[in-house]
Amino acid sequence: MRGKRAPKRVIKPDPRYNSMQIAKFINKIMDRGKKTVAQKIVYEAFDIITKKSGKEVLEIFSLAVKNVSPTLEVKGRRIGGANYQVPIVVSGDRKLALAYRWLIEAARSKKGKKMSEKLADELMAAAKNEGDAVKKKQDVHRMAEANKAFAHFA
Repeated sequence: MRGKRAPKRVIKPDPRYNSMQIAKFINKIMDRGKKTVAQKIVYEAFDIITKKSGKEVLEIFSLAVKNVSPTLEVKGRRIGGANYQVPIVVSGDRKLALAYRWLIEAARSKKGKKMSEKLADELMAAAKNEGDAVKKKQDVHRMAEANKAFAHFA
């Protein structure tokens, strides 16, 4: 690594649910510094989830994040002139970052609805172990399993 490691920033919990996880998720959704717009999208999505399922929103959100979080991923390593996809274990912070990223990408890739509706649909699908974000996790796991032979390069 070059230079100093960036310091961890302290994030304030979100105003409605007082949760650090939701605050980080809002920050991931945020585009061009418009935090109020991101909050509005997330809270509308949570309201839609409450209407459709009737369950606790934090429970569905944490279950969706847990279902999308990967345990293994592949990382390219150059050894002896050849590139190998080496499977590595994913750390805690990176698990959450990847889960949030995949949920948001899956919601953004859908067309024809408001972002809050797309996000609500994706979160509910992920809580049921379905949807594009869960498919992405399974693809990453499949890739790691396929390259298990190169694990000794890690």
